[in-house]
Amino acid sequence: MIGVTVLGSTGSIGVSTLDVLRRHADQFRVIALAANSSVEKLLQQVTEFRPQYAVLVDPPAAEQLRQRIAHQGLATEVLEGADALEFVASLSQVDAVMAAIVGAAGLRSALAAATSGKRVLLANKESLVVAGQLFMDAVEQHQATLLPIDSEHNAIFQCMPANGGKEGVKRILLTASGGPFRSVPVDDLHHVTPEQACAHPNWDMGKKISVDSATMMNKGLEVIEARWLFDLAPQDIQVVVHPQSVIHSMVEYVDGSVLAQMGNPDMRTPIAHALAWPRRIDSGVASLDLFEVARLDFEQPDFKRFPCLQLAYDVVAAGGVMPAVLNAANEVSVDAFLNGRIPFSAIPRLNQAVMENAGQMQPQSIEHLLEVDQRSRRQAEQFIPQMV
Repeated sequence: MIGVTVLGSTGSIGVSTLDVLRRHADQFRVIALAANSSVEKLLQQVTEFRPQYAVLVDPPAAEQLRQRIAHQGLATEVLEGADALEFVASLSQVDAVMAAIVGAAGLRSALAAATSGKRVLLANKESLVVAGQLFMDAVEQHQATLLPIDSEHNAIFQCMPANGGKEGVKRILLTASGGPFRSVPVDDLHHVTPEQACAHPNWDMGKKISVDSATMMNKGLEVIEARWLFDLAPQDIQVVVHPQSVIHSMVEYVDGSVLAQMGNPDMRTPIAHALAWPRRIDSGVASLDLFEVARLDFEQPDFKRFPCLQLAYDVVAAGGVMPAVLNAANEVSVDAFLNGRIPFSAIPRLNQAVMENAGQMQPQSIEHLLEVDQRSRRQAEQFIPQMV
């Protein structure tokens, strides 16, 4: 039995992960489930999967869950706080950790899994966006296994050389749906509502990731992530807009071959691939019907429509702490948009303002990067009144 910790179990990736685990209860055992404050959802999951530990970062929510679990007579131990995330990611009985906590909040627990030598199923972009070199060094030093869960990076992983290197690879083609505003006039983007931005045409995702997809910041963060995962220069990572989201990404080789990974847009496919790798297991995803798909379209990304994508390429080229600065600014700007404090069109402007105000330096440690993260968030908040 493979022991699994699911960090972010009540989010969309966590729920999909548990669906795959449910299908293979004879092979996987859930050791720990962790979330931020969702008492009801986590209680339902604990009742079904009976993990040894349940974690809620929010202490009052954790106490409420503790009482509910005791009332039901369940044996699950409830832990609280951010430190508990690192604890359940490092348990000796855990073999694989699904790192699916969104944002910089998921960095320390993902790193704890890596430094414990686990199989890290990485759905937390920020681990590599904020701390790319430090995170990859930890993976190598502690002989962890790093498997990407983003559908695009998982697709690239499947198409890369089987020996794990990059011999013969010319470039990777990172596909993007283009989000809900791919064909909306640029001048109309100023009036976009949060509801419109969260209505992704192909994927069912959380609000923050949905907005990032609408601005294509999500793809920009994936460019940064791909740079570290596959050890490629930014000029060797080409974003391709592919509205159908059937080809999840491609790898081009020096001999002219282009390998693509295809499938229905369902996160259970990369989750099942990573859980069982190098084997294959049923994910519950319906077979791809090419006759129903009928056509596959490709477009170059419009950097005028999606300036956040250009900002991401800029910070990859700049290096140092700049990816962490952009990520922090973007989390604040997306939250401000979702709460009606800035218009949609101000998201890239706010991100750029924080970037231009940041000093370039090399990251010294995770603590240093988290200080940069907090400072960039404070600066973003200060710029918000200018963005209305």
